[in-house]
Amino acid sequence: MSDFILNAEVRETTGKAHARRMRRAGKIPGIIYGGDKQDLPISVEFYEVSKLLSDEAFYTSMLEVKVKGSRGKNTVLLKDTQWDPLKETITHLDFFRVSASDVVDVEVPVEAINDAKCPGVVAGGMIDVIRRHLAVQCRADSIPEHIEVDCSKLQIGDSIHIKDMVAPKGITFPDQHADAEADEEFVNYTVITCVPPTVEKAATETEADSE
Repeated sequence: MSDFILNAEVRETTGKAHARRMRRAGKIPGIIYGGDKQDLPISVEFYEVSKLLSDEAFYTSMLEVKVKGSRGKNTVLLKDTQWDPLKETITHLDFFRVSASDVVDVEVPVEAINDAKCPGVVAGGMIDVIRRHLAVQCRADSIPEHIEVDCSKLQIGDSIHIKDMVAPKGITFPDQHADAEADEEFVNYTVITCVPPTVEKAATETEADSE
């Protein structure tokens, strides 16, 4: 069963000019592709999809796209969202067909936990999330909303690298299995680090001590 349902219509005409007209009419062009079926150009209502895009889980969940005028069920993942860099509006959506048992590669947000009580933060440092998203491999029906990274033991200057992490059950971090002959610093990248207090903060504390 899909977590989200999106209504759509078949898009009979393609091309940049037609896409611009659609967007002016409050619709967003998109496409459904993959599997053993032909590509299916679609359009969705801007108002409906913008509400769904505001939910972080929408990006990592199986979706059901109900296409008016098309037979069959479209169970998909959102693979790409294109934006206008100046207007900051959606210009195109790409959906990839999947089934629940398919193993997929997706990007999942990183969430630092237990950061407020870690020794480094207690000593005045700050947690810096270097990698906001991690590449994961798992079943399409088991994509996590986020990957939790425990920061409870971090001292100032400590870091958590991709090869330090333990993947949740049923999930693989493909980057942990990168080519061992590649540059180690590049392969074993930093996910989270505990940095010293900022210069501004240190200066403020010095002024307060002087007073």
